[in-house]
Amino acid sequence: MPAQIISQPNPPADPSLLPDSTLDYAIKLDTKDYLSPEELDGIRKFRRAADYIAAAMIFLNNTSNVLLERDLTHDNIKPRLLGHWGTCPGLVMVYAHLNRIVRKTGLDALYVVGPGHGAPAILSCLWLEDSLSTFFPEYTQNLAGLQKLISSFSVPGGFPSHINAQTPGAIHEGGELGYALSVSFGAVMDNPDLVVACVVGDGEAETGPTAAAWHAYKYIDPAESGAVLPILHVNGFKISERTIYGVMDDKEITALFTGYGYQVRIISDLPNLDNDLAASMEWALAEIKKIQTAARTGKPIIKPRWPMLVLRTPKGLSGPKMINGEIIEGSFHSHQVPLPGAKTSDEELAALQDWLSSYKPQELFTPQGVPIDAVLSVIPDVNTKKLGQKKESYAAYTPLLTPEWMDNCVEKGTQESCMKAIGRFLKEVINKNPKTFRIFSPDELVSNKLDAVFDVTGRNFQWDVAARGQGGRIVEILSEHTCQGMLQGYTLTGRTGLFPSYEAFLGIVHTMMVQYSKFSKMAVETSWRQPCGSLNYIETSTWTRQEHNGFSHQNPSFIGAVLNLKPTFARVYLPPDANCFLSTISHCLRAKNYINLMVGSKQPTPVWLSPEEADQHCIAGASVWKFASVDDGVNPDVVLVGIGVEMTFEVIAAAALLRIHAPELRVRVVNVTDLMILLDTGLHPHSLSHEAFKSLFTEDRPIHFNYHGYPIELKGLLFGRPNLDRITIDGYAEEGTTTSPFDMMISNHTDRFSVAINAISGGATVNAAVAAYAHEKCSYLRHLKQKERDYIYTNGKDHDGIFDTPVFN
Repeated sequence: MPAQIISQPNPPADPSLLPDSTLDYAIKLDTKDYLSPEELDGIRKFRRAADYIAAAMIFLNNTSNVLLERDLTHDNIKPRLLGHWGTCPGLVMVYAHLNRIVRKTGLDALYVVGPGHGAPAILSCLWLEDSLSTFFPEYTQNLAGLQKLISSFSVPGGFPSHINAQTPGAIHEGGELGYALSVSFGAVMDNPDLVVACVVGDGEAETGPTAAAWHAYKYIDPAESGAVLPILHVNGFKISERTIYGVMDDKEITALFTGYGYQVRIISDLPNLDNDLAASMEWALAEIKKIQTAARTGKPIIKPRWPMLVLRTPKGLSGPKMINGEIIEGSFHSHQVPLPGAKTSDEELAALQDWLSSYKPQELFTPQGVPIDAVLSVIPDVNTKKLGQKKESYAAYTPLLTPEWMDNCVEKGTQESCMKAIGRFLKEVINKNPKTFRIFSPDELVSNKLDAVFDVTGRNFQWDVAARGQGGRIVEILSEHTCQGMLQGYTLTGRTGLFPSYEAFLGIVHTMMVQYSKFSKMAVETSWRQPCGSLNYIETSTWTRQEHNGFSHQNPSFIGAVLNLKPTFARVYLPPDANCFLSTISHCLRAKNYINLMVGSKQPTPVWLSPEEADQHCIAGASVWKFASVDDGVNPDVVLVGIGVEMTFEVIAAAALLRIHAPELRVRVVNVTDLMILLDTGLHPHSLSHEAFKSLFTEDRPIHFNYHGYPIELKGLLFGRPNLDRITIDGYAEEGTTTSPFDMMISNHTDRFSVAINAISGGATVNAAVAAYAHEKCSYLRHLKQKERDYIYTNGKDHDGIFDTPVFN
């Protein structure tokens, strides 16, 4: 069975075994004649016009027959038919009704579309409301503009088949399903007057990220934030199979979402569809207003049941009914291109002619291609209220007020947790930015020692009696996907957020981050989109200190995920101490349009640099650490490079060992805090020039890197630099268990003994005095390393003092 077999269009779900009384929980409304005759006429004509344009966009080329002035020929059809029709009628329907309500009430609304391939629907509506021409003057609201829109869809140089940053009003790219709902909830946070209508396709609703995001309303305080109106669009089919929600009857859907805490309104009266949807949307908005008013007048409703709509319509509504003996409307055959053979098949071309003619475009547009007044009657009069022109979607960035990071620094030579230090800094950020900064964390804030923020704020979990209504800036939910989606929505609507996480599990949102970076790339290349804040990640609880959690909690691969992004947007920082981390996070929170990844430690570690030294070091991205080098690092035999907190500690500990065991060896110690400087000249905005690279790492001396991530990442970064055969690299080697911190280092060959052995081996190739005893000293260092491991396994812990700050003799 290569595809779903169905015997009738829009097949109903088999009845469930739930009692009929379950439907008592579904909202009942009187929808008969809800709209005035004029409103109903306007809605229907808008839908016809938008559906016509959406269908025409998939099929018609630039041969000037966009209003069917004559019968279609094969020459009128695009050579490649791309696009998705099945979701378009439902998306148009919601757009039309939102327009009517915005025009009638002045509602501030955004429209987030989960079925991302529904671009034809959204673009057609944007053209009808004359928002396209606001940002793309060539898409005028006349025949020339309409012809350009239809002919340039899904062709090289034109609009893509899915919504992206080039789509006015969009804050979400639907290339990967599952994230529309969480993005919507992030967008309404601290936007008290905003309503986001979010359509979730029933295919998208099958995803894990969507499943968790239904609970996101529990983190919305109606006193301070806007609201999301979720609209589950159940049209029954995916690309070749029925959906889970499509085979659930009304009782099952009602029971599910009532249990989640929603009031469920099911819209399925097809002969009365527009009245049904209009009444349901106005009911939902009234419920939202009731919840918000109660909260904002000091009488909040405890556990308010927010409204949601379930829109049941046939897949590809108003499209072809049958072709070649196959059901089209109401089946998976309408999911993409319903008539894929229209370019060559006379039968399919005739079906396309009948389909497009059924909309009667000549009744909807003047001969000059201008929509008639009835079509325009539902569109808001005020441009800034139109869904495609809301400032929140493209021009709302508010820069953060950041405190002076040096005021939070600690004394050089002491030990401090990087996370404790930035926790104090973030506490001040929250104080200075009470409505434009939030932290989204998967229930790990205290574990990651960022808990200083709780001195000035709390969590925003509205179902928890201890947290509700307190204006908390912290959102903790054990769904990385939901945290990521909220962060995206919050950022794209002009605010700044932070996502701290255990290192091993940030990879859960890898592809979400990549999808966002694609949106960000296109946004930067789209002239009318203004900058927004960066996505800011902090990785802590790293593999180096997961001794009590074991192998499952060791995975630094998110570094590689960011490295693979377009260099213009990717930034990876591994600050070596608390002062450097303060400088780094201050910079990242002020930066725009980047993906910033900061990797640090929550354990106390030495503070190597003073605030002033940290400032210079972070600006440079890397520097020679003279205090750990021989003769200030001048004319070295070998270069040791630490990248990461613990990796740098072991490099410095190795340098101290070498003063004792290889005094003739001339060592230069370098720390890299900005990973991107290593890329070959010109490959990244931060790349070191060839001269700078040579001055830092020498021209021909052996170099050993002790790197926090996977060694293969560093090899990729260094590719193109001269004399790479002199380089050795150790990093995370997928070795670990429940063991001590130092044994973790030994297991991955990143401990001080391994670093010292590499230093002697490399130095011996250029220093004869070292070569004379290299084998003896390396053997002894291996012996010392084994003795440390023996001690750990005998005593169940590291030697006391193993992580004391190294002392140089």
